[in-house]
Amino acid sequence: MRIAITGGTGFLGGHLARELTARGHFPTVIARGVSPSGEALRKLPNINFMPMLLDDERKLFHALNNCDAIAHLVGINREQANNEFHKVHVEATVRVIHAARKAGVKRIIYVSYLKARPRSFSKYLQTKWEAEELIRNSGLDFTVFKPGMIFGPGDHMISHISRALDTVPIFSPPVGFMPAKIRPVAVSDMLEIMIAALVERRMVGQTIAVIGPEEMSLGEAVRRVAKAKKKLALVLPLPALVHYTMAALMEKMSSDPLVSVAQIRMLVDDMSKPLKNSDLPADDLIPKTYLTEDLIRAALDT
Repeated sequence: MRIAITGGTGFLGGHLARELTARGHFPTVIARGVSPSGEALRKLPNINFMPMLLDDERKLFHALNNCDAIAHLVGINREQANNEFHKVHVEATVRVIHAARKAGVKRIIYVSYLKARPRSFSKYLQTKWEAEELIRNSGLDFTVFKPGMIFGPGDHMISHISRALDTVPIFSPPVGFMPAKIRPVAVSDMLEIMIAALVERRMVGQTIAVIGPEEMSLGEAVRRVAKAKKKLALVLPLPALVHYTMAALMEKMSSDPLVSVAQIRMLVDDMSKPLKNSDLPADDLIPKTYLTEDLIRAALDT
């Protein structure tokens, strides 16, 4: 199959492109430009690499033309310009849907976030929800996926914890009145679900929550990463307000902060339970991979 991947050089997009190629498919990787990860993908067989901005409608149509399906994975977790969440999550989705219709592509999957919902205090969650609604009302054969934290080589979970531990051995997960829980999803499990939707056309018309097999606190995840790194970590919970302030300062001081305000808002939310209007995967697609020391080490070695 020929499958277009927007955000194809990102963490999830890159893994999907590699897995599709390994299974004999032909990914079209759509990305803003040629990054180090993009260069690595270009060297793989069967990949059609298309550097472009999603506001270039002519190039976008050309990229989607003759494709059988689209994995729409473009997303950001921090704004570097005014209204950027809306531009990347909502406006880009409008353009992808329009180009898909024009090119005759009928199948699309979209990866949102577990707790994306309307009327949210978070612009990240609100705009992700708006993109979901656009996909659901696109007239295309859609599947919306709502995962929580995804872990694996090149992720934003293990790598950020590792960077924080390298900076200072004291790690302080944000807490409100009760510590939030997470259920991390292995990228390998996420890929199986996405490929089942793209290639086998399963879960058409559904919104699927994807959560891992094990519930834990963020502090427990930190301890496991620290153990894999053979480092001592003191987990010291602090009020969420302190973390909001620290994240806002980091965003002002660095182009690549350890954590963003949007990420703090996600961490304060309960990331172990799906929203009531979400479905769950079929039994054969339910994530079964645990956050083990071996997998943490494998992610750290990339």
